[in-house]
Amino acid sequence: MAKQGNPLKTNTFKDDLVQPEILDDISRSEKKQGRKTSEQKEKRKQQPVRSESEIVRKEKRYRVLGLFFLLFSFYLLFSFTSYILTWRHDFDFPDTVVKHFTLEWFFNNSNNIDNWMGKIGALTGYLFITKWFGVASFIFIIILFNSGLKQFFHFSPFPFWKTLEYGFFGILWTPVLLGLIFPGNDLFSGVYGFQMNIWLTDLLGIPGLILALIFCFLSFVILAYNIPFRWFRKKPSIEIPLEEPLKMKESDDEQRTSETGQVQTPETPFNKFREENFSPTGPINLELSDPSYTGDLNPAEIELQIESPVKERAGNGKIEHQTLGTRYDPTLDLPRYKYPTLDLLSDYGGESISVRKEELEANKDKIVQTLSNYDIRIQKIKATIGPAVTLYEIVPEAGVRISRIKNLEDDIALSLAAMGIRIIAPIPGKGTIGIEVPNQNPEIVSIKSLLSTEKFKTTPFELPFVLGKTISNETFIADLSRMPHLLMAGATGQGKSVGLNTIITSLLYKKHPSQVKFVLIDPKKVELTLYTKIERHFLAKLPDSEDAIITDTKKVIRTLNSLNIEMDSRYDLLRDAQVRNIKEYNEKFFSRILNPNEGHHFLPYIVLVIDEFADLIMTAGREIETPLTRLAQLARATGIHLIIATQRPSVNIITGTIKANFPARIAFRVISKIDSRTILDSSGADQLIGRGDMLLSTGSDIIRLQCAFVDTPEIDRVTEFIGNQMGYPDAFALPEYYDEEGGSSKEFDPNERDEFFTEAARMVVQHQHGSTSLLQRKLKLGYNRAGRIIDQLEGAGIVGPFEGSKAREVRFKDLHALEEHLNMLGKS
Repeated sequence: MAKQGNPLKTNTFKDDLVQPEILDDISRSEKKQGRKTSEQKEKRKQQPVRSESEIVRKEKRYRVLGLFFLLFSFYLLFSFTSYILTWRHDFDFPDTVVKHFTLEWFFNNSNNIDNWMGKIGALTGYLFITKWFGVASFIFIIILFNSGLKQFFHFSPFPFWKTLEYGFFGILWTPVLLGLIFPGNDLFSGVYGFQMNIWLTDLLGIPGLILALIFCFLSFVILAYNIPFRWFRKKPSIEIPLEEPLKMKESDDEQRTSETGQVQTPETPFNKFREENFSPTGPINLELSDPSYTGDLNPAEIELQIESPVKERAGNGKIEHQTLGTRYDPTLDLPRYKYPTLDLLSDYGGESISVRKEELEANKDKIVQTLSNYDIRIQKIKATIGPAVTLYEIVPEAGVRISRIKNLEDDIALSLAAMGIRIIAPIPGKGTIGIEVPNQNPEIVSIKSLLSTEKFKTTPFELPFVLGKTISNETFIADLSRMPHLLMAGATGQGKSVGLNTIITSLLYKKHPSQVKFVLIDPKKVELTLYTKIERHFLAKLPDSEDAIITDTKKVIRTLNSLNIEMDSRYDLLRDAQVRNIKEYNEKFFSRILNPNEGHHFLPYIVLVIDEFADLIMTAGREIETPLTRLAQLARATGIHLIIATQRPSVNIITGTIKANFPARIAFRVISKIDSRTILDSSGADQLIGRGDMLLSTGSDIIRLQCAFVDTPEIDRVTEFIGNQMGYPDAFALPEYYDEEGGSSKEFDPNERDEFFTEAARMVVQHQHGSTSLLQRKLKLGYNRAGRIIDQLEGAGIVGPFEGSKAREVRFKDLHALEEHLNMLGKS
């Protein structure tokens, strides 16, 4: 056990600071905690499981109770309101009933009652308002109405328990305050408030009672809302503790080991298994032969170790979302936003993987027999079962060349009568050779099974998304912010569009609308239209664009150049903040170090998704490639990430410049080895089986995955769930970009120039830098107004025309020449 220093004395590890008594206390507490955990598990096992009929009956009772609360709250509302209006006329009736405890008055028709709810309504108003709590009795209506909504509709505008706590405080505190303000008026304070005032005034006096009421109110506000009451302080100070206790956290590797611990089973030959599906729960080692065997090779005598698929631990059904824990929270822009729930997704039954033992044994025998036909002997073989592919790892005998086994790829595929055979020689990090064989009945990996795993819910990644499952059935999670861009390619119908939807859906489930924005480009006009419903939440577009999903090539060019402008503007902000990337910049902004009055603001991540890149290159060519290449080279630090998909991975579409800036690449099934080498710089994609089977290259190694499946109805339900919530007034506005054909007029009109025109002209000449971002920061203007001033400066001949990502040329070198030019403009 590692020793840890006393956190009260130091914040470094020292062996001589740990006392044996502390270790004994820790061990005793761990044992006690273990006993509690086992006892709780036993109690849960002993609890009877409720049947479906019992659950339905309980649900009916709750609904009836909720309906009663709703209607009773309206009854009290009408009774109380009517009593306040008619209490002078109806006072004798309830007062007589209460004082004499007689029911004869209820059946006496001579009593004329003006209360809207009749005699019972008059009596109810009399008891609650006059005899008890005064006008504070209306709080009972709020409590009952909120409880009724909770029970009947499973919805409540206010938190249930907080409404009870705050309501009862108001019922007890308000009458005392009203009794002090309006002494002797039972209609305001009730008898309760009147008597409490008499008693407390006798004990504390009027000043003491006022102080007691103030103390109770401020205590309630502090306990309920944690208000710091720092308005009187001139300058906020940050207290930094000198010493902080160290917090130990288990590593991910230790947690993974505890979840997928290995279980050894007795040595059993394959032919003694029963005829049933093989669905192991832990790695099972089957010893079938002696590794030192040197006689004639018999496939039936080769040992086969079967490594079971990993079972991911499911969470508690609710996705945990990453928060920075700082004072500024961008999610407060939409405080009532609710993340999509997992019940919006479909379950395709891919939780467990079952492969028949005959299939594993037959494949093993054929592999061994094929190798033996070419005098290649092996020592042992192990099978790792995946959702669509089983990996057979073989250990050849000493002296066998790897190239000989690699050259038998087609022969092994012929003997197994299966497509998609791939040989990995050798497997990176292992001293074995891998042969990937497709399963006869591949399983569908649903995105719901991946999003519900604890691994995804607790991931610390900035932009996490699930891709699928590995051959060992582990959930594969990637971080787009570290990739930093992703290139996807594959033939038609091999799962490329599903892969895009999987990435987008993962980010929708994990991130808040204020944290990430999507720029969706869909030349095919049908693949990404489902996301139009979330335009006001997650999408970004040009200010003058009507559709958030970009389909026109000219608008694509404008959007890419607009993203370049956004990237340059963000780099200016990073430079002023003296940070290197968007994460450090937002950290400073969260901690209130950066001043919003100086142009600083929170920067969300921007994800550019292009569904069919080949079509754009064929129609626009260089106009598309140039701004896109610049984004791929520079945009990573500013939080702009690219996801590009294409059907034609030829060299004229995916050029060397683009490939150099996309280290992360996904290849679905392609037709030829040339296409595979174009994407991955190696073969293998031509040997995939399709239907979501893919290879992921991150630069160092290649991983085979079965892509998660998300269907169109699932995406429709998720976007409908998000779109029905309150969003921003419009989509996230990208900077305006004017090309030569569609740009606005630059003619200068002195009568329409901005009031900051002269000051902006002097600032541009003084800094010798003509850009919109400069005017934004120095003059504290919005982007649109600063852009119009730049256009006016261009029309006046002070700055040059737009030159893409570069700053405009300043045509005056000093302020004296500028003043002469401005005077000439004024005279004209």
